[in-house]
Amino acid sequence: MDSVRPEPPSDDRRWKIVAATMRRLGYQRNALIEVLHAVQEAFGYLDDEALRYVAASLHVAPSAVYGVATFYHFFTLKPKGEHACVVCTGTACYIKGAQALLDAVEQEYGLKPGETTADGKLSLLTARCFGSCGLAPAATFDGEVAGKLTPEDVLGRIRRMIADEA
Repeated sequence: MDSVRPEPPSDDRRWKIVAATMRRLGYQRNALIEVLHAVQEAFGYLDDEALRYVAASLHVAPSAVYGVATFYHFFTLKPKGEHACVVCTGTACYIKGAQALLDAVEQEYGLKPGETTADGKLSLLTARCFGSCGLAPAATFDGEVAGKLTPEDVLGRIRRMIADEA
């Protein structure tokens, strides 16, 4: 029995990519993570409208979709900046100084975790664990893992990341 599929939230052509992904995966509930990746790749983040559409399309409770989207650090519910710094806040990193790294970024750029600078250049995010405990405290800079960081290291890497685009 084939059920009626919901209409995409808009006529934006990127929804066709998402729909093709769901079709290829047979609209299976267990395809949720891959579909969320497709949405985020197409739009840059997962907004409420996208989460509701995915939930309806895959016949998954909206709360379950939201739970998955907020559990995994690689999903974001807000537009990200051009550059991202993700600080690991797992136990080893936290004990070895992750909070000092976050405090330094907040002091220098006025960002708290989950925020993006007004100019859209930098997003500061946190993750529960990178699995790089031996490098604690660790962070990623545009996806590249770095470890045994000091607050000065983090600020220097961010400055270089932003300067490299100029």
